Amino acid sequence: MSEPQDTSFPPIASRNHTIGLLAIIAVLTWGGAYSVAKHGASRSHHLGIIYLEIMIQECLILAYVVWGVRRHGGSLAQLIGGRWTRVWDFGRDVLLAIGFWIGSLVCLAPLAWVLRVNQGANPARFFTPLTRVELALWVLNSMTAGFCEEIVFRGYLQRQFIAWSGNPALGIIVSALVFGGGHAYQGARRTVLLAVFGALLGILAYGRRSLRPGMMAHAWQDALVGLANRILMLRH
Repeated sequence: MSEPQDTSFPPIASRNHTIGLLAIIAVLTWGGAYSVAKHGASRSHHLGIIYLEIMIQECLILAYVVWGVRRHGGSLAQLIGGRWTRVWDFGRDVLLAIGFWIGSLVCLAPLAWVLRVNQGANPARFFTPLTRVELALWVLNSMTAGFCEEIVFRGYLQRQFIAWSGNPALGIIVSALVFGGGHAYQGARRTVLLAVFGALLGILAYGRRSLRPGMMAHAWQDALVGLANRILMLRH
């Protein structure tokens, strides 16, 4: 006897549109890996431009997603979910985001230690902001990533995979694997760590029926990682 499907998550775009999105993510992942391999451990003198390019890429992917969803009769608001109609609605999601972020650190810190993520070369250091202008652009880039990536991976892909499989757990896992794979330029260990982080964000989005807390937690997690790497590099 088959398990009942989750009918609250119908497909939100066509199959071909989703295949196109996965192809775009694969190409951009390859481009990121090529850029890191080309520059190695050296820092570019044009990190600000790189941050702007990344933000533009994120926004273009989001535009592609919204286009496909609207063609299917959906909307951006439907992807995000969880409208704020009162001040308390906003405050609740802020508190939920803070609690989730702390909980995710408790889960991910032991995994990072087991994977020895902090040992060896860190390709992500190539993108570490050092100047004040770079730091400001990094924070803006983190906010863009928190907004756009949550819509792409949790709002769109996770819903699609749940709709196709009829299994929320499978949809969350597959979307998390794609999310981790999209950061493969950071190395295998960090890819695994980010896939787990993506799964935790997926559980939050599914349980809350909204991307808003995950967007906030994702944005400040990225911002704090850049700030921590900056402090470490300046000390050395």
